[in-house]
Amino acid sequence: MTKQEEKYKHILNEIDAQKNIESSEMHYSDDKFWDKLLKYGKKAGEKSVYYSLLLYYTAQNPAVPKSAKLTIIGALGYLIFPIDLIPDFIPVIGLADDASLIVYALYQVMSHVDEPTKQRAHEKMKSWFGDNYNDGNMDQQFLPKS
Repeated sequence: MTKQEEKYKHILNEIDAQKNIESSEMHYSDDKFWDKLLKYGKKAGEKSVYYSLLLYYTAQNPAVPKSAKLTIIGALGYLIFPIDLIPDFIPVIGLADDASLIVYALYQVMSHVDEPTKQRAHEKMKSWFGDNYNDGNMDQQFLPKS
């Protein structure tokens, strides 16, 4: 591992996900979310995009408790916030802090991710990525039961 990779690994290990979620809630908006996904979707990778969509659609569900929605909004707020711990324009590692926070938030609220939400996210992925969409990279518990 190079010194730069070690430095980035150390930075990622030092990320306090809960603190970042709480501090980014004020920066969230639906329009900014969609703009960010469209701009960085291919660079971030299918898994990050799919998990972000799961969070987004879960937050839209009126049955989801406010505490879970705050976690989701905080994570998505960090995703769209223009100033990150590691700037998004840095190849590969630049989106890693965003992806880690999205995964962390998803596992925090996973009990609220229902089948219709999984189906909506899956359909959106198919419409965006078409034949190139490969759901084999996703954690099976987050895929719709087909």
